[in-house]
Amino acid sequence: MIFTFLATLCTGVFAGAAIYITLVEHPARLACGTAAAVAEFGPSYRRAAPMQASLAAVGSLAAVVGWWQGYGSPLLIAGLLLGSVIPFTLLVIYPTNTRLLDPRLDSSSPEAAVLLRRWGRLHLVRSLASGAAFIVLVTHLSAGPDETLATMWSLTRRSASSCMSRVL
Repeated sequence: MIFTFLATLCTGVFAGAAIYITLVEHPARLACGTAAAVAEFGPSYRRAAPMQASLAAVGSLAAVVGWWQGYGSPLLIAGLLLGSVIPFTLLVIYPTNTRLLDPRLDSSSPEAAVLLRRWGRLHLVRSLASGAAFIVLVTHLSAGPDETLATMWSLTRRSASSCMSRVL
């Protein structure tokens, strides 16, 4: 059960961050002009990449383990959807990332503008795949036995209480 919870948590955080980048951050970056967008891309990418990679790896692995433990095929589907963003990023998006991060790229060039637009379209795929995975997991949990939801609620409450006791 803990793997189902972990998969849902990681997938939800990944999807939320990816969707935010697609709908808010990248369009705002582009609105500042090509040179500013390229300048902002590097620091943003360097901060987001480790978090997103970790969430995708842990979330997809947790979903597959949850499926293997018998918690249902939707976990496998969600795990494969979320896990698919890893090779997609490495094989399809990485060349665009590399070029955008290249210090020799003229940040105000037409090439830079094309790369930024391409990156936005490619990143949309990550948002859609992770969003679909999250919907699969939430739908599966909400349709599952009441015991599943009660267990997850209990774990969440215990974790929150533990965190609060440390803070206070």
